[in-house]
Amino acid sequence: MPPAPVDPRSLNAAERAVLEHILASDFTGSSELRSQIGQAEVVATWSPGSMSVDLRVLEPASRAPLNAGLVPVGAHVLDELGEYVGELLVWIEDGMLAGLEYAWITDEMPAALPTVERIRLTPDL
Repeated sequence: MPPAPVDPRSLNAAERAVLEHILASDFTGSSELRSQIGQAEVVATWSPGSMSVDLRVLEPASRAPLNAGLVPVGAHVLDELGEYVGELLVWIEDGMLAGLEYAWITDEMPAALPTVERIRLTPDL
């Protein structure tokens, strides 16, 4: 199912917190991507009720020296018992934030993004 466009809106508090947490990692382009958070807006959801969204960064913005793909940070989501239940992926396109994906392995789709306390970051090697 293709993403469903929505009226562009600012990031909500949970989306902002997750992006800030993941992009606090040090990698090539992380400072430029962090600077884009305040100019990012949600332009589509991936499916009804999904926490995954497409993003657009309003110009002017500093582009990261990265083309397209994922930021090089593993962001594993853990449940209250510390068990792996999914991961968060930050997509970029032409050096700009392009998407926030919540991939889960549980039977039911998550109804909310995890708190940053439930996210374990590791550099992708």
